[in-house]
Amino acid sequence: MQRADSHTPLIFQIVGYKNTGKTTLVCRLTECFKQAGYKVGTIKRDAHDFQIDTPGTDTWKHQKAGADYTAITSAARTAIMKQHEEPLEQLISHMRDADVILIEGFKGAGYPKIIMIRSAGDLELLQAVSRPIAAAVWPDALPDIVQRLTVPAIGIDQIGQIYQLVLSLAD
Repeated sequence: MQRADSHTPLIFQIVGYKNTGKTTLVCRLTECFKQAGYKVGTIKRDAHDFQIDTPGTDTWKHQKAGADYTAITSAARTAIMKQHEEPLEQLISHMRDADVILIEGFKGAGYPKIIMIRSAGDLELLQAVSRPIAAAVWPDALPDIVQRLTVPAIGIDQIGQIYQLVLSLAD
């Protein structure tokens, strides 16, 4: 991956409705980029309130006591929890040393996107989002949907082809 500014990561989105394979695709692409030697950041949008800390741990106790920010670090990892939503650009700013940032969700953001298509109902996303560059299509939906797509279709099991497509955006 060649970029003029080595501090500007390639930023790419995987978007789709629930249970269309977004997380699986983000994980497979992360594995591909890691195997190729890239530093990868991932960001996920969760439509529900999530719990990252386990009840009873010290950081959970800090949060329960009302801390607005809680950080924990060890020799192997660091995590920062905040009691508010963080804008996507702010999340990205924490990962500027990454070569690639894969974003799961954030349909309204303006980065290039692969749209996950499991059924004909998912096609509306192509009109609802900006910068769709391809559709990752489930095999059983492929024959009926391909002719209705306005972007190239790639089977969801064609990880190498999807990886090459994302990689080509850096050129």
